[in-house]
Amino acid sequence: MDALSQTAEPRVVLSARGLGKDFSGFTAVNNVNLDVRHARIHALIGPNGAGKTTVFNLLTKFLQPTRGTITLMGTDITRMAPDAVARMGLVRSFQISAVFPHLTVLENVRVALQRPAELHTQFWRSLKALDVLNGRAEVLLDELGLTPWRDTRAADLSYGRKRVLEIATTLALDPEVLLLDEPMAGMGHEDVHTVADIIREVAKHRAVLMVEHNLSVVEDICDHVTVLQRGEILAEGDYATVSNDPRVRTAYMGSEA
Repeated sequence: MDALSQTAEPRVVLSARGLGKDFSGFTAVNNVNLDVRHARIHALIGPNGAGKTTVFNLLTKFLQPTRGTITLMGTDITRMAPDAVARMGLVRSFQISAVFPHLTVLENVRVALQRPAELHTQFWRSLKALDVLNGRAEVLLDELGLTPWRDTRAADLSYGRKRVLEIATTLALDPEVLLLDEPMAGMGHEDVHTVADIIREVAKHRAVLMVEHNLSVVEDICDHVTVLQRGEILAEGDYATVSNDPRVRTAYMGSEA
């Protein structure tokens, strides 16, 4: 392997150019350019109201952009529907946990595995037909440290474990790009540490783009940081670069000091 290939950046898997969104004359997002790379953790941060969730919704097609283009692995997805984009490998989590509370941890992951196994529309088949998914489900539980809670109802999990289960269900779709919307919100210190380690491990094999308010986590695990303010990119780079930018300090704290 030559020196150039050793230092080359991983490939861009999700890209936005000139992304913008207007709501009845109000510009929520304006001229946002993003490059999310394979096997990297990319953070999208900014003060409340900066436009982070709107950008997420644009990238995952829950909103259609007013301007700009979005490409996923080189394919223009700007006008695609959310389900089509998800099938291409762009999968997201939400701020509110989206697991089935009365199913066990294993059952939740099996439900998620039905789509890639093409069992999600075969309602006439018995529940025993889903047993073929147990092997892959068990592997996911083991990878995310959920095996001890295999037969526990999701409703009985701690909040942090529910978020880990949600990550497991998104990984069941084998995404190329995983978008995590405030994965650490509401967690205690121990759960934050656990989930941060899981995200770091997950990112070894796929791109991760995350909105996160916990800047200690961003500093610890993120390779690249994009800072938004009033719907526009204020700064970007590694954490040391953006945290020392006077404009970023002003945006977060109201003064450069």
